[in-house]
Amino acid sequence: MNPEIGSLLNQALEALRNSNLETAELYLKQVLSLEPNNPDALRFFGVVAAQSAQYENAKAFFLATIKVAPEYAVAHSNLGNVYTKLRQFDQALGAYEEATRLDPQNAESWSNAGVAFFELKRFEEAIALYEKALAIDPNYAEALCNKGNALDELKRYEEAIGCYEQALSLNPNVDWAAGVWMYLKLKVSAWENLEGNIQVLLAKVAAGEKVSNPFPLLAMSDDPMIHRQASAIYAHDQFPANPALGLIPKHPKGEKIRIGYFSADFHNHATGYLLAELIELHDKNQFEFIGISFGLSQGDEMRTRLEKSFDQFIDASAMSDLEIAQLSRNLKIDIAVDLKGFTQNCRAGIFACRAAPIQVSYLGYPGTMSANYMDYLIADKTLIPKELQQAYSEKIAYLPNSYQVNDRKRTISDRDFTRAELGLPEQGFVFCSFNNNYKILPAIFEGWMRILKAVEGSVLWLYEDNAAAVHHLRQEAEKQGVNPSRLVFAKNMLLAEHLARHRLADLFIDAFPCNAHTTASDALWAGLPVLTLMGNSFASRVAASLLNAIGLPELITHTQEEYESLAIALGNNPEKLAALKQKLVNNRLTTRLFDTPQFTKDLEQAYVQMFERYQADQPPENIE
Repeated sequence: MNPEIGSLLNQALEALRNSNLETAELYLKQVLSLEPNNPDALRFFGVVAAQSAQYENAKAFFLATIKVAPEYAVAHSNLGNVYTKLRQFDQALGAYEEATRLDPQNAESWSNAGVAFFELKRFEEAIALYEKALAIDPNYAEALCNKGNALDELKRYEEAIGCYEQALSLNPNVDWAAGVWMYLKLKVSAWENLEGNIQVLLAKVAAGEKVSNPFPLLAMSDDPMIHRQASAIYAHDQFPANPALGLIPKHPKGEKIRIGYFSADFHNHATGYLLAELIELHDKNQFEFIGISFGLSQGDEMRTRLEKSFDQFIDASAMSDLEIAQLSRNLKIDIAVDLKGFTQNCRAGIFACRAAPIQVSYLGYPGTMSANYMDYLIADKTLIPKELQQAYSEKIAYLPNSYQVNDRKRTISDRDFTRAELGLPEQGFVFCSFNNNYKILPAIFEGWMRILKAVEGSVLWLYEDNAAAVHHLRQEAEKQGVNPSRLVFAKNMLLAEHLARHRLADLFIDAFPCNAHTTASDALWAGLPVLTLMGNSFASRVAASLLNAIGLPELITHTQEEYESLAIALGNNPEKLAALKQKLVNNRLTTRLFDTPQFTKDLEQAYVQMFERYQADQPPENIE
């Protein structure tokens, strides 16, 4: 190789390693001026384009590389990565097959092929490929994390934790790994050194490090400024603003405002359960509603119901982020509503490309996305009081009651459960908390144990996600001096029956700092009072928002001591609890929480105000 070209390529590679893409491009252009078909320069140009989320450009460069150097194994692997990003999985798997044929000892190609299978939800096959990568390179930390992610999806949490621990021992700085590892530990209620590990994690987030995606932190910290920082780091790295489609042309005012709802959860999922009646009640004379689904169809009854409710319903699961954003522009959607945020199966890259002139975050993610392309966050004044607005990058669209929509058609089974068939004792007060296990932190659990000790004969009814969590929580109860048999675990059940079994509980006691969200409205809908502890973060104020909207503010507490003493008072005072239950019965259909027709009008008014500001060339602003 020409020494000058070798030197320029080395400098380009160094710039790439430091994410200095413009400098890398300058060196690469010099190489191509000296040797127009240099395969390394063409490949590095593809890497630059891929790192800038310009995947079609990256694909062209990798194909050009392969044309001049068909045996260049890494280029085939790079091409596979781009096809995966474009969700062209057949082509991706073909490219990886070629890469591993040309260089069967390249661990990265096997691991990357595993990622394609992971995206296809073929987790066992993904694990087999990660294991091939690890057989070649047992110290490949990223492949261990990938394997851990697939094991997590299969609910093999303890094996997943083992993968992450091994990865972090090899490389403590693997991007996002520390947060996932701690989140997995919370899923199985393994709390050893938890508080210290949380403090280390939060300090690293505050220092701008890529240690955790934002979602796990909602359950670990009540500081909304930390949540904002975590989202900013993640959005900037994983979903930077993508100018590939150019500026979005000004939309003229049409006959109807076009609203697009974007989600992977248009099926039997918490989002679907909350949203269904809203879509049915929306005013189709003033608006046109388009559902854009990027989740694999489950073919269940909620999917069928939602498909019927939209003016148009589009299955975009096979499309790339860029293609979905272009589709949205072609449909002339005025307001794109992201129902995912930074939750599982999110596709924030769609909004990074500007899918619509107005982009709104709603319902799925209880916090800020800290992305400059998200204009509004739908909330209410309980969730985000004025003094906490600085923790949110979006402008707040305030709804007058609770931000949470509900479906009054959620059926409650007529099945009359007995205590015995659900594992509950025949006598005694039943506290329940059907939150996911990851929301249970030691401080709140210790409070629950003090409550049980103070209410004689009482039990705590929890949701059973996995056997490891059951084992650990019972161990923790014993450590706190509570008989482990006073913890009863509820197995998964169809929604109508799950709602019906709430009748056997006396009081729902909430988690902190991440409250019950859909779980809380399920309890209230089923007639079970919810006692909550309200903090500063969005995630810690949701149950308070619901209780204010249903006229039960007396169940909102502000300190751990107040929370425990009220739980104990209600546990020892049947008359006081009976009065609360009666109030809930009276308020259930007469207050705003389950008044879906009024909620729909309020939300539509928010959309109108957003659209009118846009039409008047005014920037997004907090609206009420």
